[in-house]
Formats: sequence, C-alpha cells, structure tokens
Amino acid sequence: MLNTNFQDLLQKELERIDSLGIQKRNERIIEGFNKEHGSTKAKIKKKNFLVFNSNDYLGLRHNSLIANAEHKATKKYGTGPGAVRFISGTLKIYKDLESEISKFHKKESAMLFSSGFATNLGVIQALVKGPSKDSLINSNTLIVSDELNHRSIIDGIRVSGLSKESRLIFKHKDTKHLDKLLDENKNKFDRVIVITDGIFSMLGNFQDLKETRKVIDKHKQSYSQGILLVVDDCHGVGCFGKTGRGVEEHTKAKADLLVGTFGKAFGVDGGYIVADKLIVDYLKESTATYIYSNPVSPGCAGASLQAVKIVNSASGQKRLSKLNDNISYFKKKLKNTSYKLAQDSSHAIQPILIGDSKKTKELVNHFFKNEILVTNISYPIVPKGQDEIRVQLSSSHTKKDIDAFFEVLNMFQYN
Repeated sequence: MLNTNFQDLLQKELERIDSLGIQKRNERIIEGFNKEHGSTKAKIKKKNFLVFNSNDYLGLRHNSLIANAEHKATKKYGTGPGAVRFISGTLKIYKDLESEISKFHKKESAMLFSSGFATNLGVIQALVKGPSKDSLINSNTLIVSDELNHRSIIDGIRVSGLSKESRLIFKHKDTKHLDKLLDENKNKFDRVIVITDGIFSMLGNFQDLKETRKVIDKHKQSYSQGILLVVDDCHGVGCFGKTGRGVEEHTKAKADLLVGTFGKAFGVDGGYIVADKLIVDYLKESTATYIYSNPVSPGCAGASLQAVKIVNSASGQKRLSKLNDNISYFKKKLKNTSYKLAQDSSHAIQPILIGDSKKTKELVNHFFKNEILVTNISYPIVPKGQDEIRVQLSSSHTKKDIDAFFEVLNMFQYN
C-alpha cells in the first residue's frame, strides 16, 4: 500500500493539474466508427462525431486492403513476435517492411521500432555514446536541438546523460542561431548531432532542411567526427511534399538519419528510421529500445507494408491531392472568420490560436456538444497564452465536413 504522505502528494498534484484545466486522463471513449455521407465518423454514446483531431491524414486506418493485409500477416505469423528480434529471430514480414520503407525514402537501410517515441528515446542515446563501457564510441558529443522539438526528442536528450554544456538549444527555425552555436563550440567536441522535427506537431510548420544543411556543411570540418543531421518527420512522411516523402522532399535536402512513424499518415502503428546501412547496423547493435523491446505485432507490420505500397501508388497520390485541396479550402474558410492561425501552415495541422486556456476548453466542449471532435493544446505543451485548437485535416474529410466545422466555430460565444 502507498505511503500516506505520498498518497496526499499525488492527490494534491492531480488537484493542481485539474485546477489549471490541463488534465489529459479523462479521455473520450470511442465505441467504433461509422461511414456516413462520405466521411468516417466516431461513435460516442450512440452519436456520430466528425473527427478533426486525428493523425490519420490520408484516411488509411479504415482501409480494407490494409485491414486484410493485417489479417493475412496475423494468420501467417501469429498475433505477437514471440520475443525481441535478436532472441527469437526476425520474422520475414519485418524485413519486408524495412526493405519497402527504405526504398520509399531512397535510403540504404531501415530499422523498425515499437513507436516513434521509442525510436527517438533509443536512437539519440545510441548516437551519443556506445552500448557499453568497452565501446569505441565516446560521449564527447554536442547535441543542438530546435527549441520546439517533440517531447520524445527532449526526453531522448535527457536520458543520454550529457552534461548541460553538451546540450544546446537553438531558437525555433533560426539557422543564424544554429550557425552561432556551432561556431562557438568548434574544436570542443568530437561530433555534433543537430536534431529537429521536420513538421512541428503543434504548429504545422516545417524546418528548412536546405538552410540547416548549409550551416552544417559550413562547420562540419571543425569537428573531427563531423555533424550528423537527425530529422524526426513523423508528421510529414506520407502527407507532405509532392509525393508524400515529407520535409526532405519539400525542401530538397536530406537528413543523415530520418525518423518516421507508421502511426500517422500510414494509418497503422510503430516507428522506424532510415539511413545509410552503416548507421543502421550500428544502431541495431546499440539501441536499447530496439534490442530489449518487442517490435510491433506481425499483423501491424503487414498492415504497414500494405500502407506504404498504397501511399506509393496512384491511389496514394489521389489521397494526397485531396488532402491538399482540403487544406486550401480550410484556410480559405478561416479567412472569413475572426480567428487566426497560431502559425501559418501548409500542412494538415491547422492550429487555431485562442490564447486563453479556459476559453479554449469551452470551445472544445462547444464543438463536442455539436458532435465534432477537436483537441485543445495548452501549457505546458505550448507556452502560456498560446493555447490553441489543433485542427487536423484528412483526405477523408469532405467539403461538407469542413463547412460544418466552421458553422459550429462561428456559433461559439465565450461567456
């Protein structure tokens, strides 16, 4: 039984969180989904809700081809992997998926993880130092991270064990500041890891990798082991860029190591990296969240494999085109309201700035009463006073769905 003093402390902390209106534990329970008037709606207490808070940017999570592929893989390989890959062996479906996703990104090799979060948590630490005290990989490493990077990157840097002097933050998308930090620290470290989101998940804006690469090329000779550019493009892959190759494609620049996920635009689950074979081979020997954690289920891998094939087809291009049409239509409709975006975005994430946490929460409840699901993003996820409704569009939305969203938004009156 918990110590009474600790119980009291936990209770007070929950009360503090509740008083700020930022609690996350009271999730909506979705009982299923219904196809209605061309769009997929979530079923909650016998009512059908429009979904504007999902990462399913291409509308693939209800795709019958993907569901059938999941069933086929489960029937062939079983419901689970049996153990971690180096112990029980690697199922062929995992190798097939790694081959397909590396080809999709035009990279030499790929590596699967249980989630995008686990990917960053493990990979960052492994790039900073070797897996044991006998490793030849020393920890004389500098990490320079964009200030608005995802929590998984922040935690990955924390668990890497680097000193404060070895963990620097550059101002959001500010390559001049990045340039300054790399210049100030030249010849102090053996190697540098510059790490950034591709698409920033709270704002929908993107890092200019071409400009980032120019700064890195300028300074890479000042570090004996060079500078590695790591990009987490989990929100960009599949739904951004001309053919869905994400921020690399959009900015015409390459990461040295790209982190992706099957849990967003691909509509399934699990994380991955793509990079040169040498880097991937090293990470398979050193990344704790890969070595000591089960991969996704065989069914999930089979579904992901089918999803990549769809995104890489004419059907996928059609979905991407529809998504971009929906983004343009949404932005056009927003201009006719009194609201504005927290950041101009050409991505499916359209963050409507509200500013006040209470007002933001009331607006979410207003949408819910009118059978639309949206999510409020508040401190500490975003800075105080920058509370927003993060609208997430999908190719599965119709113009009628978007019209309904704005009809409800314009009805809102803050008390």
